[in-house]
Amino acid sequence: MTDIQQAFAEIKRGAEEILLEDELLAKLKTGKPLKIKAGFDPTAPDLHLGHTVLINKMRQFQQLGHEVIFLIGDFTGMIGDPTGKNVTRKPLTEADVLANAETYKEQVFKILDPAKTRVEFNSTWMEKLGAAGMLKLASRQTVARMMERDDFKKRFKEGQSIAIHEFMYPLVQGWDSVALESDVELGGTDQKFNLLMGRELQKGEGQRPQTVLMMPLLEGLDGVQKMSKSLGNYIGITDSPTEMFGKIMSISDVLMWRYYDLLSFKPISEIEGYKESIAQGSNPRDVKIELAKELIARFHDEDAAQAAHQEFINRFQKGAMPDEIDEKALTTVEGNIGIANLLKDVGLAASTSEAMRMIKQGAVKIDGEKVSDNKLQCQAGTTAIYQIGKRKFAKVTLS
Repeated sequence: MTDIQQAFAEIKRGAEEILLEDELLAKLKTGKPLKIKAGFDPTAPDLHLGHTVLINKMRQFQQLGHEVIFLIGDFTGMIGDPTGKNVTRKPLTEADVLANAETYKEQVFKILDPAKTRVEFNSTWMEKLGAAGMLKLASRQTVARMMERDDFKKRFKEGQSIAIHEFMYPLVQGWDSVALESDVELGGTDQKFNLLMGRELQKGEGQRPQTVLMMPLLEGLDGVQKMSKSLGNYIGITDSPTEMFGKIMSISDVLMWRYYDLLSFKPISEIEGYKESIAQGSNPRDVKIELAKELIARFHDEDAAQAAHQEFINRFQKGAMPDEIDEKALTTVEGNIGIANLLKDVGLAASTSEAMRMIKQGAVKIDGEKVSDNKLQCQAGTTAIYQIGKRKFAKVTLS
């Protein structure tokens, strides 16, 4: 393959859809560095691996010599992205946005090269636009066009309110592309409407429209729903090495390949080699270990990856307790407390019903001994290690 073909193959890796492929190929053939834009609203202080799918693709473009623009939506963050929402999102305060934005910058540079990354805030041009400019921008689209969005259409049909300012979100995102004169915009598959808005507005301003590259939404640990903190199926990039290792090892063998495609920096040929080795009888667990070590080294370091691997061996293959266990102190009311309440109060279970379900499944242990009685009373004056499943531990002192 030619260098252009190899670059194009790498860019297409893991992508769900490119609009339009021939446009992108033509842009690459010019040999000029392209402006690659991806926007992130700083709606939460921490990123998880699902967020990094786009950032990984930005890194690929960066390594191919293109200009990467990490756009922090401090202006759009105060509107609230309506994508996929069945209710109006609560806008963030300016203080929240700025605090989260600083955290984002620290985290993304674990993947991107800070010396080669252009960081922009869309308030830079949106505040200059002013009220008159915003009204002019709003006139570029109709209500009927906005109602073509699936989420707006669904909310209207179900009688859910749609605030007027939510219609502005895709227009502002599209105007970001005009302001940056972007050649390529990256986004998730749920952002298609917003991404195409950028093309429309660029055409209206006489610019060459951006190519749209959409990445799939990464499934969480359950392998079904997209990775989300609210669903609890996420791997945070600030998770401890031990926690990250355990979570990655818990994913299914099928989901492992999805993670390799979207999260690994290993060459495609090496991943194909892993698949071939498993087909010839190798244990998928060993390949999963390599993925866990790669990701931990990226967000921590090589030593942390090796230590997490060793602790995994000690803990799960030799039955040992983790080296560090959270210590909790709990005061009882009548000198004792029910096991389900204890597990909930120390944060090992989200509710007493979940705790009782885990007991029924044989997943609860006290000092390594399985608990079978969900009415067990734990006595004051005792200290013990309580465990749910393979990863949740707490050393609890009762008084």
